[in-house]
Amino acid sequence: MSLPNTNLVDADLPLFAPDDTPPVEPGRTLSYLRDHRERLRERFVRGGAASMPDYELLELILFRAIPRRDVKPLAHRLIETFGDLGRILAASQVQLLKVPDIGPAVVLELKLFETVAHRIARSKVMHRPVVSDWAALLDYCHVTMTNRETEQFRVPFLDTKNAVIADEDLGHGTVDHVPVYPREVVKRALEVNAKALILVHNHPSGDPTPSQSDIDMTAQIGNACAVLGLTLHDHLIIGRGAQLSFRAEGYL
Repeated sequence: MSLPNTNLVDADLPLFAPDDTPPVEPGRTLSYLRDHRERLRERFVRGGAASMPDYELLELILFRAIPRRDVKPLAHRLIETFGDLGRILAASQVQLLKVPDIGPAVVLELKLFETVAHRIARSKVMHRPVVSDWAALLDYCHVTMTNRETEQFRVPFLDTKNAVIADEDLGHGTVDHVPVYPREVVKRALEVNAKALILVHNHPSGDPTPSQSDIDMTAQIGNACAVLGLTLHDHLIIGRGAQLSFRAEGYL
């Protein structure tokens, strides 16, 4: 026999989630927490995300992982630690677990939202002609790469209609360098039967200005593509809130 649950803030959540600690924090009654959460949910439903600052959206995410505590202080602490919602979602599990009161349930919830955001952005470019919808490609690159703390090199491979047939991570590096092997890039293009490609990498510093090694590497890949009949459309460098196109800047 089970008794009806009348004391939980969120009745559909377990009594003690992995990041939860009983009892309710001093000065915060269950009714206060329930009313506060309902007000935030109603504001989101009525006004959408535009009506709410990052810390309140973060509270909505944390509600599921921490059902019996006031999560506003934790939301503010995460913002203070990482800067904004995007950087919080992009933070590694190790980085997140260093924040006081963060445990496995919160990490899982944050990484779940990050994964969903990446999947949605990716779905807008996969198997679609990106050359005619450059904005979707840039949006995808920013969502997946802007907040990374190390450089990543990825290549969207395109077919004869410039639709993305594969989007692959071909290298990870340090805060200011990522090893790229031109031979491996063109080899992979042939393996997936690509006819064209776009190079993309991020600059964790936020400044998308290319280094000389970026320029040299792009030239090497461009030469290899020309020999094999492949088209190198562009090389994009993703910075914080900005990007640089090699073709637009005259490097290609």
